[in-house]
Amino acid sequence: MLAEQLTGPVCHHGEGPVWSSSWGGLRWVDMLAGDVLALDADGTVRREHVGDVAAAVRPRRDGGAVVAVERGFALLGADGTRTTLDPVWEDRSIRMNDGGCDPDGRFWCGSMAYDQRPGAAALYRLDPDGTVSRELGHLTISNGLDWSPDGSRAYYADTATHRIDVFDYDRDTGLTGRRPFVRFPDDGNPDGLTVDSAGGVWVALYGSGTVHRYDADGRRDAVVEVPTAKVTACTLGGPDLDRLFVTTSREGLGPDDDPLAGSLFHVRVDVPGRPAREFAG
Repeated sequence: MLAEQLTGPVCHHGEGPVWSSSWGGLRWVDMLAGDVLALDADGTVRREHVGDVAAAVRPRRDGGAVVAVERGFALLGADGTRTTLDPVWEDRSIRMNDGGCDPDGRFWCGSMAYDQRPGAAALYRLDPDGTVSRELGHLTISNGLDWSPDGSRAYYADTATHRIDVFDYDRDTGLTGRRPFVRFPDDGNPDGLTVDSAGGVWVALYGSGTVHRYDADGRRDAVVEVPTAKVTACTLGGPDLDRLFVTTSREGLGPDDDPLAGSLFHVRVDVPGRPAREFAG
């Protein structure tokens, strides 16, 4: 499949697309600009600045959104208010990177060091009452995270491992039993991912210009080609949840390099997605 360009190069480092009917369609982030972007029906892209970094965004059950900012979390209200929670850590060489909501309404987000040094990152969980816990440590580039349709498994990528791993998930015990789900060659860099309604895992492979789908047994059964190399993340959306949206990046490129980098792309797929899981806080 070949993805088609949907917007111009609106992002320096586009990431984390999410479709939710509760906020009227698609949102994603221009991460290092600190902006949350929204795509209107007429193709207009709106931006809201939320901080130095906007790493990931998810809808809230009562309206608005939760956003991972540079060193913690912020809550956007349906009325336009913004509340930034206390920083989770003080080290300014580390920032949030990517995450998602679990079946119980908690928001998980992982970090990375700006210099990508090994072992500096961790995975955190924000509970609806505002409590933050550190769930995994000794990570490097904590990236895509999503749950199976029945909520019993979670798929996760620490890009530096060149793998997608799978965990067992339970509300009380969290993520346990980590094991490899898909292994990539040393030049394979799994970034953002999403899980469809049949349990298939779609993953953007940074630097490859492709998004792959793997069935629940870890077998690759679809490839989407994107006409720019730095694909970063993907989600399923649209009225029937059958459009795959793909974000891309211009990070590290010169102004005349790769004119499509930073654009949003889409392609229609056979297996639809699921409604986005929402933060309960």
